[in-house]
Amino acid sequence: MSKQKPENRAEKIKQQSFDKLVTLGNKIYKQLQEEKYPEFDMPSRTSSNIYYDEKTRQFSLGKKKIRRSSRNVRHLKPFLQTMFVAMFAARDLLEPGRTSTLRDLYYSSESAMAKMFKNQSESDNIITDVESIIGMAREDFNIFPDARSTIYGDLTISFKDKKTGNKREINLTFNPDGQTIGPTMVRSDFVKTSAKKVICIESGGMFQRLIEEDADEKFDAILVHLAGQAPRGTRRIIRRLNEEMGLPVYAFVDGDPWGIHIYNVIAAGSASAAHLSGLTTPDAVWMGLTATDITRYELPTDQFTKGDTTRTVQLLRDPRYQKPYLQEELKKFLKLKRKAEQQSLTSKSLTFVVDEYLPAKFKEIEKLQKAGKI
Repeated sequence: MSKQKPENRAEKIKQQSFDKLVTLGNKIYKQLQEEKYPEFDMPSRTSSNIYYDEKTRQFSLGKKKIRRSSRNVRHLKPFLQTMFVAMFAARDLLEPGRTSTLRDLYYSSESAMAKMFKNQSESDNIITDVESIIGMAREDFNIFPDARSTIYGDLTISFKDKKTGNKREINLTFNPDGQTIGPTMVRSDFVKTSAKKVICIESGGMFQRLIEEDADEKFDAILVHLAGQAPRGTRRIIRRLNEEMGLPVYAFVDGDPWGIHIYNVIAAGSASAAHLSGLTTPDAVWMGLTATDITRYELPTDQFTKGDTTRTVQLLRDPRYQKPYLQEELKKFLKLKRKAEQQSLTSKSLTFVVDEYLPAKFKEIEKLQKAGKI
C-alpha cells in the first residue's frame, strides 16, 4: 500500500491498519536478524481480564498481557498462525485492495500451508488475537463476516467507485428493500441526512413493514435491520450515525430477554469484543417490546421457557442492565412469564405499529427520560 496521503476515511483506516501490521512484522524480522527467538505481547482476553468500564459504559480489557514466544513449543503453532493472518491481511488484502470473509481466510490458509488451522473456529480466534495486538477491528484490515444486515433511509454516503476510481455518492433510499451493510458501506463517508433518529429493528419482517409504511419519513428516521444479534459492522455504522451525525438511536426488538440483550450489545458491547472500541452506542435506548407493551396491547404470546427465566435473572444482576426502566421491565417479564415477537403487533393491523405503537412509544420514552429512568 502506497504512502501517499489517504483520500478519505476508508483509505485512512486501511493505511493505519497496514502500518500497524507492517510494524508487527518488522519487529519479528528484527528479532530474527538478531538471532533471537521472536515473540510478541498481546492483551489477555481471559474472563479475569475483562471488566465493565463505568466510564466508557462498555466491556473493556484490563492491563494483563500474555507473551507468545516461538521459544515455547506450545506457543509455536499459534505464533505461526498469528503471523500468517497478519501477513495475509497486509500482503493479500490491504496492499492490493481486496477483502476476505472469515471463511475465505480459513480456506486460503489451506492452500498456503499444510493444515494451518484445524477448523474455522480456530482461525476466527487467531483473527481476534491480531485485532487485540494491533488494536484495530478485523474489518479495518479487510476481513468481514458475510453481510446480512441492511439499512434504509435518507442518508447520502460517498465512497470510491471500484471501476472508475472516482468518488461516488448514493442515497440509501434508492433500494426499496434496503441496502446491504457490507465492507463499502461500513467504510463510506457520511455526506448528509435529513433524519432525526435511527431505529434499529431486530427482524427482517418488521424492517420491511416499516419501509412499506414509510416509517422513515413519518418518524424522520434511518432504519437499520439488525438481523438478530447485530454484526459488528452494523454496530459500527450505528455508532457512527450517533457520533458523527448526532442521531439518537432506538432499538426495537422482540419482547424477551434475548431481545433486550440484542439492544444492550449495541449499547454496551460484549465480552468477546472487549478488546475493541468504536462498536458501542452507550446512549442507545431500548424501546421495546416491553413486558408492559405485551399486557397493554394484549399481544399474542408464548410461554417463558426455563432458559428464558434463567437468562432474565442473569440480566437483572448484570451491571449493564441497572437502569431503572430495564430493571422494572425485566422483573415484569419474570412475573408475566410470557414473551412476544415484535411482529405480534401486526395482530392489531398491518399499520398498527406505525400508526399507533411507535408514536406512543416515542412519547413514553420522552417521559422516562425526563424522569431520569433512561
